[in-house]
Amino acid sequence: MPASESLPSSSSPRFDSGDTPPGADGAGPGHPRPLRREFKARGSFVRRCEGCNLPELNCLCPYQVKAESDAQVWLLTHPLEHYKPTNTGRLIGDVLAQTRVFSWYRTAPDVQLAALLEDPRYAPFVIFPDDQPDYADRVVDIGAVHAAKRQPRIPVFVVLDGTWRQARRMFRKSPYLDTLPVLPLRTERETRYRLRKPASKAHLCTAEVAIELLRQSGDEAAAGALDDYFDVFNDSYAASRFYHKIDEITPAMQRLLDRQGVD
Repeated sequence: MPASESLPSSSSPRFDSGDTPPGADGAGPGHPRPLRREFKARGSFVRRCEGCNLPELNCLCPYQVKAESDAQVWLLTHPLEHYKPTNTGRLIGDVLAQTRVFSWYRTAPDVQLAALLEDPRYAPFVIFPDDQPDYADRVVDIGAVHAAKRQPRIPVFVVLDGTWRQARRMFRKSPYLDTLPVLPLRTERETRYRLRKPASKAHLCTAEVAIELLRQSGDEAAAGALDDYFDVFNDSYAASRFYHKIDEITPAMQRLLDRQGVD
């Protein structure tokens, strides 16, 4: 979500715009994968790493790690948001191998997503603010996620990945989400995202939303790895905007390198 737009509740983080790694959008039969198009926004002339999509000056690839989590993150991404290199949603998939990314379609759900939502192995929760009364009966707290683990089922955080306007439309125009519990994220965390100026420090980007959900649901190791990876992305991209190469290893970089040695 652009920093100029905010959620109606200060306790609920924003959704930042996101893109999808090539080949990972989860499009099923009847929904062709969105065509890759030339990136023409500011910075389109920059030489980018084909692996991480960051400017080659500060490539993120040396710091990639994998982490295991009991909960999963499924991103439901607006088609217009697939092409923005400053997204943070794709960082989740870099760290958590079980992350799924689906394109949102107004006329019908992605076939694979629809099937997964009916799979009894999973306990999906759609992440959205609880600011409207018409779905108040569906709102749950993080305790429902812990209860799902005890059943045992796999908790799934369904994150609507797009601008706030897009996310609101996706929530309202997706009947296949109407039966899912609504889980609003409540956190004291303030955003550290440096690539856009938020309207409020309480407006978290997509990766930060996932980090807090993982942490609150007990996947602290995965949350920590993703948090460090987000910090490295944040610092590396911000430095590259000023054509500055980061020469000294940051604490987050070192923790990721140490984790690689352990894994």
